[in-house]
Amino acid sequence: MFTVIFGRPGCPFCVRAKQIAEKLTEDRDDFEFRYIDMHEEGISKADLEKTVGAPVQTVPQIFIDEKHIGGCTEFEAYARENLDLYAA
Repeated sequence: MFTVIFGRPGCPFCVRAKQIAEKLTEDRDDFEFRYIDMHEEGISKADLEKTVGAPVQTVPQIFIDEKHIGGCTEFEAYARENLDLYAA
């Protein structure tokens, strides 16, 4: 399972999403992620809208196996429901 997180510097939700992904990487053998700093890479929200296929108002924007999940809240809910985040 490969996850891509598009985020921006100084964004607390981006930091949280990255922390969740790091935890999943530690806990699971089948989870990998890449964090993309939109500012550093020159990616705009308009660029992401082309990929998402809908208006992008917030960051982070997260994809799991190329499927758009949403932002940090949706990612955390997905991880709890499907990836045993915080289990045990």
